[in-house]
Amino acid sequence: MVKAICFDLDGVYFTEDSFKRFAQAMSVNTDYDTAVQILKKSPEMASFKKGEMSEEAYWDFARRELKLDYSNEKIFELLRGSYEVNERVVEVVKKVRELGYKTCICSNNFETRIREIDAKFDFLKNFDVKVFSYLVGCIKPSEEIFKYLVGAASVDPSEIVYSDDSSEAVETAKKIGINALHYEDFDGFIKYLNELGVNI
Repeated sequence: MVKAICFDLDGVYFTEDSFKRFAQAMSVNTDYDTAVQILKKSPEMASFKKGEMSEEAYWDFARRELKLDYSNEKIFELLRGSYEVNERVVEVVKKVRELGYKTCICSNNFETRIREIDAKFDFLKNFDVKVFSYLVGCIKPSEEIFKYLVGAASVDPSEIVYSDDSSEAVETAKKIGINALHYEDFDGFIKYLNELGVNI
């Protein structure tokens, strides 16, 4: 029986365009692809997401690579301004919680984004379980982060529903017994929940 439902943040709880707007705002002196590389795919961002690189050190690196003279507060303001929630997903999160399911996040994420977006939307209050890579020191698709999720949710792996647009992360979650779906669209996720007996 399902007891906990894990929602993705980027492209699900927050709109697909949110990160794109931030990358565009940060690419005034470079091109968009370079901004995406620095802000999403660089080894430095991976270290930041694992809590290995400090906030100050990461943004100093980003400023240099993107040829920006923005203060941290200017960058944080651009980040907050770029992000929007998907209201439909917000309502589903609230509804399943009202139905008695634990709502969870298991996310490769970094300190700045979570703090600044929560300051804007106060969204963390909608989740019972929050597993962030920068706090636990490991990132998806490692088994470690999913084990943190199971422990934090205090349920059996088979009682968790998880979805991700990374097939690698989905396969790792399945290995430890979590009900995992390769995310393609929100309607497909809702259908999967219904198939598992979660009627929304």
